[in-house]
Amino acid sequence: MKTLIIAEKPDMGRTIAAVMEPRAKNNRTYLEGEKYIVTWAIGHLLGLAEPDAYDAKYKRWNIKDLPIIPEQFKIVPNPKTKDQLKMIGELAKRCNAIVNACDAGREGQYIFALIQQQLKLHQPVKRLWISDLTAESIATGFERLRDASEFEFLTQAARARSEADWLIGMNASRAFTTRHNTLLSVGRVQTPVLALIHDREKEIEAFQSQTFFDVWAEFKQDQIKYKSAWQGDRLTKPEEAEAIAAAVRGKTGKITKYDTKQTKEYPFKLYDLTLLQREANAKYGYSAKKTLDVAQALYERHKVISYPRTNSNYVTEQNIDGMHKALRMLGTGPYADLVQQANPNLVHKQNKSVCNPSRVEDHHAILPTLKRPGTLSKEEQNVYDLVIRRFLSHFFPPAEYKMHTVMTQVDKHLFKTNIKELLSLGWKVVLSKADQDKGKKSKSPKKEDEEETDEWTDKKFEIDAGRPVDCVRAEMKEKATQPPKSYTEGTLLKAMESAGKQMENEELREVMKDAGLGTPATRAATIERLKKVGYIEMKGKKILITEKGKMAIDLIRHAGVDLLASPEMTGQWERRLHQISKGEAAQEKFMDNVKRFTLSIIDKVRQQPPAPANAFGEEARGKRAAGKEGARNAHASGGTAAKGGGRATSGRGGRSATLEQAAAPASRAAGTAGSAARSSSDGASGNSVSQRQALGSCPRSNCGGSIIEGRKGYGCSHYKQGCGFVVWKEYAGKQITETMLKSLLTKGQTQLLSFKRKDGSTVKARIVLNEPGTGQLSVREES
Repeated sequence: MKTLIIAEKPDMGRTIAAVMEPRAKNNRTYLEGEKYIVTWAIGHLLGLAEPDAYDAKYKRWNIKDLPIIPEQFKIVPNPKTKDQLKMIGELAKRCNAIVNACDAGREGQYIFALIQQQLKLHQPVKRLWISDLTAESIATGFERLRDASEFEFLTQAARARSEADWLIGMNASRAFTTRHNTLLSVGRVQTPVLALIHDREKEIEAFQSQTFFDVWAEFKQDQIKYKSAWQGDRLTKPEEAEAIAAAVRGKTGKITKYDTKQTKEYPFKLYDLTLLQREANAKYGYSAKKTLDVAQALYERHKVISYPRTNSNYVTEQNIDGMHKALRMLGTGPYADLVQQANPNLVHKQNKSVCNPSRVEDHHAILPTLKRPGTLSKEEQNVYDLVIRRFLSHFFPPAEYKMHTVMTQVDKHLFKTNIKELLSLGWKVVLSKADQDKGKKSKSPKKEDEEETDEWTDKKFEIDAGRPVDCVRAEMKEKATQPPKSYTEGTLLKAMESAGKQMENEELREVMKDAGLGTPATRAATIERLKKVGYIEMKGKKILITEKGKMAIDLIRHAGVDLLASPEMTGQWERRLHQISKGEAAQEKFMDNVKRFTLSIIDKVRQQPPAPANAFGEEARGKRAAGKEGARNAHASGGTAAKGGGRATSGRGGRSATLEQAAAPASRAAGTAGSAARSSSDGASGNSVSQRQALGSCPRSNCGGSIIEGRKGYGCSHYKQGCGFVVWKEYAGKQITETMLKSLLTKGQTQLLSFKRKDGSTVKARIVLNEPGTGQLSVREES
């Protein structure tokens, strides 16, 4: 009898057949040779059954029927691919052995395990575990087939992941949806990721910019000129800054301290999938899903890179020879010039920045294979180029710099200069010309009080510390503190990788990789899911949360199930799944904890007051009835109730309003205060207006009400008695924070703010409370 090889997808199956059975007969859904029959799964042929497979009553969504916790999970065929599943079963009857050739990872293992379970395959199974699809790797992989029992723990982890996602997704989505009469998709991973976005947007909205002033001077000695920053406490008054600039301008100074030191910059780490997605998003604007799809095509169809769904940035000792061969392969073609300059001796088994077996688990970092690329699409060429240049960089020495720190004194004023002088470009020669030029022109983003460094890449910095210098220029520069940036897909992937923890230390971030949100293979799908259910929307590269997304997180947190929205805690669950895959933790204990948590979600949601009808945005309101029916058929993994979940609008106005537009009086009907005040009860807790926190007294004469926060504005609690006072949260391109509101209520104006005119110039002005009776605002320039 023959051996049946089950690949994950048709392309992979045909590639394997071309190596193992080059004369195999092509039968459309399988290839048959003398020794092997090769077929494929076309991805997920099976999935966990919907709740109504356990009881017909679950066809209707009812919170009284929750929780749904099957004693044993049922699996059902995908109707679209059931013929292929049947074919695998028929082929298996003709074989006495099976090779699992699905993707070498957790999901690939799960795809095969479900097929084996459904078809009751009892033949002995071997595992093909390879990281690329070159003929050499396939042949070597079949020479070293591993026993299926070695991957039993990985299978357990895959089942636990799928069943945990089903339990939380199905139960929590049904509970919140039925309680609040709007489709609310909830998931073990997607909800904490949404919480990250929600919290970042709240930080941005609450941010209050502060204006301050820097003083910069330019000093000259012979032909050398250098810029220097004044040292002292932050200046908040322009006249103080201007006085310092005037005091040193045209004067002679002395160098009080001059230090130099040599530094080296080593190549960046080899790519794992998340890092590749982040770079492609930053450079080309590709979504995480786009990069994954392109990388998968480069792996499966073109076979020019290794397995992309890896979480490692390193290789093992066995990969070093292959890296040298790949370097030689690149010696002809578009990268020939770089290969001629490369030093193969720099990549060796003792180079821990490249070869670190302890950091390689299932798969090594993404590498080029020995196959030359044929015709690639523009997107494929761009991603391939990223992989190749990152690979080549490790065959070059570090870039070398000389760091200069100069302290210059003029009278009583001290200035500091940091200069980074390029000595040797090293590995940075592999960067494209555009990236090199970009690096010269732009300064990397810095924290507020971080010192700036001037890069000297095309000249030498030489100065005599014993001789005086002339201050040839001095000026004041106005600056403003900056809010946190909205997430892009690239920065969100970074946050997901470390479960939202801000970690600059690379070693700590490596440790947290096992406790991230999702896996490299699933993070792109999670972001796409949040878009699909209308929780987030894209504005250029920025990810913005919609009203529906905000409300979902608020409801979850106020229900008392914060764990469900906790990035760090959910990251620890992912860590536990990783431990299960290594045999270091028990699947049963993990699932018991998930079941207990599921029960607590249902209990707490039952006690939650229903959210008002207008709490989710205009578009979400119209999708209520259809939403639940659509959600019933959604994919269970992660609890994605996608169908029927309309995209909600974010409710954001344009933040770039000009001063002239803002200065025009804004007439509001008195009744709008009611909508602002009523919307304060739209919060996640569902509290009544009287229970909301008072932010101040209503300034309207003889009103006696309190100002409370709503979704879009701050209104008076006495709106039912006819008070029309309201201050909208966005005005003149500025977000009105609670601090600004309190200043308006007590002082009648905000602090000094920066506004842009139509011509692009900046002017200082305050937002002023014009009409205490209505909340009408205006902008007043300060001379």
